[in-house]
Amino acid sequence: MSGQSKWANIQRRARAATRCRRVPEERCEGRERVQYEGYGPGGAAVMVECVTADRKRMGAEVRSAFVQHGGQLGADGSVSYLFNTVGLLTYPPGTDEERLMQVALEAGAEDVVPSADTSVEVLADPLEFATVCAVLTHRGFAPATAEVTRRATTSLELRGEEAEAMVQLLEALEGLEDVRDVYSNVEISDEVLARL
Repeated sequence: MSGQSKWANIQRRARAATRCRRVPEERCEGRERVQYEGYGPGGAAVMVECVTADRKRMGAEVRSAFVQHGGQLGADGSVSYLFNTVGLLTYPPGTDEERLMQVALEAGAEDVVPSADTSVEVLADPLEFATVCAVLTHRGFAPATAEVTRRATTSLELRGEEAEAMVQLLEALEGLEDVRDVYSNVEISDEVLARL
């Protein structure tokens, strides 16, 4: 799965359950969108998107999480160039991949990516995302998840202590109250994830 983090897949599933605690943008009076960029253990790229009423406090919390877990906060633009904004639809193992690919490409999707576990991802231009999603759903392919997200253009595989420290950093960032999303280009083996 080139450029897509196993961590992102795990977190996407987890976020579906926890997204309700996040502050909906429609009710963000007095709050602003802030993005932080930095490097985790082993040089992995990390982007953190927040909606906060206190930029200074949020910056301090994000910086502290990076430092405590062996990373460092970077300047604006230091890692964002490594990520593309994409429409992402996911389908569970057992989905008819050939038929899905045919329908998705007819609907205007950019790519259909099978995973080792036989789940399937459909990628779409963010501007075409709603149309692709509607057509696929209408044609019998309702996605398990559907969102406009960021996807790493390259990935970095971490092992051992660096991988464990990276997981701790990502969990610490996800746990901050005003954080909406955390993206990384890290690939972490199932073996390391199982230990944690």
